[in-house]
Amino acid sequence: QRWRVGLSVCYDLRFPELYRAHARAGADLLLVPSAFTHTTGQAHWEVLLRARAVENLAYVLAPAQGGVHANGRHTWGHSMLVDPWGSILAQRDQGAGVVAGELDAQRLSAVRAQLPALTHRVL
Repeated sequence: QRWRVGLSVCYDLRFPELYRAHARAGADLLLVPSAFTHTTGQAHWEVLLRARAVENLAYVLAPAQGGVHANGRHTWGHSMLVDPWGSILAQRDQGAGVVAGELDAQRLSAVRAQLPALTHRVL
């Protein structure tokens, strides 16, 4: 299985058009390395990642910086892997570490067949 990857960073997560363009280009995996602030991360991080996965029927892998930094900035963390149905497959709240999970090509195909929304687009 070859995986087509769409790359974005942090604030891009708020612009679904970018991810739709990745989906139109055939992306199976969307990468979203980020450093959301604690405030916006707590409120929006998970829901936006899950939404990008669901609306584009793709896996989303989001490594995220977290903790309080030397300059006083507080970032949310919560690195995660989300599947194309919006299920969180792996997550690490804070601290150094690795979020690992499996990308399943058969699962991806099954979800896309079950909900063929990408082929139903009119715009």
